[in-house]
Amino acid sequence: MIVRVNGVTIQAFWLRCKALVEEGIGQFGLILLVFLTAMAAFGLGRLSAFETVLPPVSIQQAPQVAQVLTLAPGGYVVASKTGSVYYLPWCAGAQKMASDKQVWFSSESAAQKAGYAPSKSCRGL
Repeated sequence: MIVRVNGVTIQAFWLRCKALVEEGIGQFGLILLVFLTAMAAFGLGRLSAFETVLPPVSIQQAPQVAQVLTLAPGGYVVASKTGSVYYLPWCAGAQKMASDKQVWFSSESAAQKAGYAPSKSCRGL
């Protein structure tokens, strides 16, 4: 039994398709093969470059802290003679304050009794 579609047998149609594929590969297949090989070699080269850039992992002792922050000898909180807020000694506002303008208090309540309010920029108050 021979099956025909639009007057052409399936076997004849298959042979035509196969001939078109072989002809297409014959013209462009070599170029495509060379291009794909070049791209694969380039990609593998890029991958090997990443491995040499990364430094090896090593475990070392953590560096020591250069300066240990301790409680300032003047007291617990500091305020400026000309200001209205008090700071903890390690806050940025306290460190920028001139030493001749500093007023030291032994507690936050002592600073509040003197009319000072806690600084909003100093964390921990």
